[in-house]
Amino acid sequence: MLKKGLLLFFVVFLIFASRAFPQTADSLKKADSLKIDTSLLNKYRIDPHKNALPLRNRPVQIHEELIPVSMLDFKVNYWRKWIKFGININQSAFSNNWSNGGISSLAIGGNFDYKTEYSKAPFDYTGELLMQYGTVANRGQIARKTNDRLFFDNKIATQLSKKWFFFGSLTFESQFDKGYQYSTVPVLISRFMAPGYITESIGVEYKPNKFFDLRIGTGTARQTFVLDTTIYHHLKTNYGVLPGHTFKNELAFQVVSTYDKDIMQNLHLNARYAGFIPYGRGWVNIDHRLDATLIAKVNRLINVNVTGTVLYDHDTSKKPQATEGLALGIIYKFP
Repeated sequence: MLKKGLLLFFVVFLIFASRAFPQTADSLKKADSLKIDTSLLNKYRIDPHKNALPLRNRPVQIHEELIPVSMLDFKVNYWRKWIKFGININQSAFSNNWSNGGISSLAIGGNFDYKTEYSKAPFDYTGELLMQYGTVANRGQIARKTNDRLFFDNKIATQLSKKWFFFGSLTFESQFDKGYQYSTVPVLISRFMAPGYITESIGVEYKPNKFFDLRIGTGTARQTFVLDTTIYHHLKTNYGVLPGHTFKNELAFQVVSTYDKDIMQNLHLNARYAGFIPYGRGWVNIDHRLDATLIAKVNRLINVNVTGTVLYDHDTSKKPQATEGLALGIIYKFP
């Protein structure tokens, strides 16, 4: 009975074993050839970038934090400076047998202009130093000067409104070399500080733009110096200084106007007018002086310039005086 039971168990075990592992190699081949539907995988795929947990959005708050910053190594310069100098040459030459006649000559002129300005509201300072000298030498004659001027102007002002200032100024004017009146014998008529002028003025200034300036000096004093007594015998008026004296002081009302602008491309005009009206004297004693320079620039260095001065000073001459010059030269200005 036991033997029959074991035999039956062994038969049943073989039947189940054959069904559980049928043809292993064929089953592997079928498993490799099965097709998988990837749409189902994409449908139930878990996206790692999506968080199933709830998110809480909090508003961003910005708070001002004061951070100590050291001062940068910058300096404000309230000064401005300009320097301009030029040389003009005029030359002509003739051979000894030139049929139309003529005299060989050489004329040289130079000018130096230094201007500085300090501007820090409401104060303003302007200083200008102008030096001019020229000479001409004709064959067979001694050299004669064609231009000679030393001018130094200082002005300090404080701003009253947008275009009006209250100013005080100090001006010095004279010449470098001796001046002669040429006739039969040259006669000495001027030299350094003979004459020389110092003018102090206070008043109001109108300055609507950068190229125009008008000073109205309600309180002006001018001192005239003639320090060389040797010219007393050659001039009757003696520049308004009495013979035997070297100094004269006058109180006056003064008007000074300047214009400095490019009026056209490569064409610059600089003009200065000064009117001096003495108190207690007639209208004939009003002094007028107009200086004008017209510069046509050929290039950065070469220019053609026309200079002119018109002067009426009753203490110097009873009639208006004038001078004019045309020259081709070199001018350099920096910055």
